[in-house]
Amino acid sequence: MTTSTRWRRNVALFLTGQTVSLLGSMIVQYAVMWWVTLQTRSGLAVALYAVAAFLPQGLVSIFGGVLADRMNRRVLVMAADAAIVVATLALALLMANGVDDLWIVLLAVAVRSLGAGVQTPAVQAMIPQIVPGEQLMRVNGIFQTIQSAMALLAPAAAGAIFAAFGLVPVFFLDAVTAAIGIGLLALVAVPTLERVADSKASYRQDLTEGMRYIRSHPIVRWLLIVYAIIFVLTVAPSFVTPLMVARTFGNEEWMLAALEVAASLGMILGGILMSTVLARRSRIGLILVAVYGFGLVTVALGLSGNLWVFYGFMFVFGLLVPPFSTPFMTLIQESVEPAMHGRVFSYVGIVMALATPIGMTVFGPLADVVSVQALLIAAGLASIVVITMAIRVPSGRATIAAARAHTAHEPDAEALPGEGTVTPPPEHDRSA
Repeated sequence: MTTSTRWRRNVALFLTGQTVSLLGSMIVQYAVMWWVTLQTRSGLAVALYAVAAFLPQGLVSIFGGVLADRMNRRVLVMAADAAIVVATLALALLMANGVDDLWIVLLAVAVRSLGAGVQTPAVQAMIPQIVPGEQLMRVNGIFQTIQSAMALLAPAAAGAIFAAFGLVPVFFLDAVTAAIGIGLLALVAVPTLERVADSKASYRQDLTEGMRYIRSHPIVRWLLIVYAIIFVLTVAPSFVTPLMVARTFGNEEWMLAALEVAASLGMILGGILMSTVLARRSRIGLILVAVYGFGLVTVALGLSGNLWVFYGFMFVFGLLVPPFSTPFMTLIQESVEPAMHGRVFSYVGIVMALATPIGMTVFGPLADVVSVQALLIAAGLASIVVITMAIRVPSGRATIAAARAHTAHEPDAEALPGEGTVTPPPEHDRSA
């Protein structure tokens, strides 16, 4: 088997397995989120769901990243998936026997989040191991497209299963899809890093080394800051958009499903663009366009007085997700040494997992005091202001210049309009 055939086979098996597993996970996500929203109509309850879904993942991600740099990443992902299956089946059996209180459902969400904290850094770190560097942006774009397609299919499947059978069968379906994902991943050949075989460092040393690496790496450090801003000020408020639909436009299930479909259609189109015409564009340029777009669209969502206009802006919000997340992940994968990928992505996971519940602990209770519309407008405007400040400070300008210089070494990279006109900051600013 040639090298080209081998990596394509590995990527095909990996993407297929992740697609099947992801479908089951997303069906659970939507079904549980709708159940909480429709049963309670409470911003506090939605906030508790967000905390259960993301906080455990954030707490365990740092250890998951260390494990990803110490163990065979394929084995680690399979083990985490298996643990999630066991816990999910146990909780499903409890609910099947009449234990269906809110806290039990949130416990199921939290247990799954713990598994994701181990699994996610390993998956992100595994991709550069099986994909040639020149194909990394394109494969990440394809992966994003698949995720978006699953986000389109999952609401329809979740709505049908949830409406017909309730929440318990959703958990059983997820166990089946996870088992298929594990089986396909077992066929993927993932090389063991030299550091995995030879490392004698303690976990504490690994954690400290990962933090020290991020602090000394301006591109990664600044990207994590921007990532946190976006998740707190735009992604977290998006969790209350179903609440706005239920309160303002109606509480029919199809309205909530259509909301997710609109965002998913946008993400599918964005993923297709990222894997084709945008695959050679500047990573940092795409990120900057997307972050400002998130702020503007969040404001527009708050100003929407018509349900279909609201869906239209959710479509645009989804469209911006791949031009943000794909170059973000690619830039980190390209600029970080392979032996550090697990630990760096663990901190990415921490930022993602903690920023959303932190934001929701504010926006969720506020949604019971003021209108969701006002929250969205305020959050969108705040994100635009904070991102502008992050770009204009010396460390931000230095990081953007460094990221563009890094991209310039890629022979196929193309700058976005106006990118070449920015003058790099003085050398002494790079330590800011």
